[in-house]
Amino acid sequence: MSSLSLAVRDSNTMLRRNLLHARRYPSLTLNLLLTPIMMLLLFVYIFGDVMSAGIGGADRSDYIAYIVPGILMLTIGGTTVGTAVSISMDMTEGIIARFRTMAIHRGSVLIGHVVGSVLQSIMSVAFVGAVAVAIGFRSTDATILEWILAIGLLTLVALALTWIAVGMGLVSPNAEAASNNAMPLILLPLLSSAFIPVDTMPGWFQPIAEYQPFTPAIETLRGLLLGTEIGNNGWLAVAWCLGLAVLGYLWSSSVFNRDQK
Repeated sequence: MSSLSLAVRDSNTMLRRNLLHARRYPSLTLNLLLTPIMMLLLFVYIFGDVMSAGIGGADRSDYIAYIVPGILMLTIGGTTVGTAVSISMDMTEGIIARFRTMAIHRGSVLIGHVVGSVLQSIMSVAFVGAVAVAIGFRSTDATILEWILAIGLLTLVALALTWIAVGMGLVSPNAEAASNNAMPLILLPLLSSAFIPVDTMPGWFQPIAEYQPFTPAIETLRGLLLGTEIGNNGWLAVAWCLGLAVLGYLWSSSVFNRDQK
């Protein structure tokens, strides 16, 4: 078999391993899903009327439409925390050392984790999106092309954050440290335009919210689903995602190959 065929075969095996592991131990995924769902329900049913008035909406339905894109990005960030924990557990519990004694492609372990995490992120987004639709979210004006672009953006964000999470998991001494190291992937969406417009924030805080990867991604997703102005946010979102994906890949590969020596 060619080197490429071996890499594909071994990566597929590692992908099935990670998906089976997630199915047999669903508690971590469910716990990470609980945060965006609870925040969605809290902000809609407790703060919805007040927040809607703050963004110039007529009623709670306007705020549901505004908040859902941010919640979907928060869901991806939360899911990738599970990836960091899973990677750290593999590194510290000895399974990686066992894999290294076997005739498998060196990068297949990381690729299996990355592809599995991206698939879990998209499934988590679909689940949270279904909850959002159940409480009143609608995107009736989005075209098929805009839906395809929205799904592509969510997948690209998931890929970028997953590679960063893999690096965090590799450098963490245990699962608890991996969870703590990956917390910025949950905190950054809270400091973006996910819940309120950037221009309504205090002046000193606006640069923090504006010049970070989640705000352009959220604004782009909001524009695709709701028809709001996207402007330069689309290009910024793609640039952030590609940059983070490359950085995460190089970082993860460097750490993983260094530990093999």
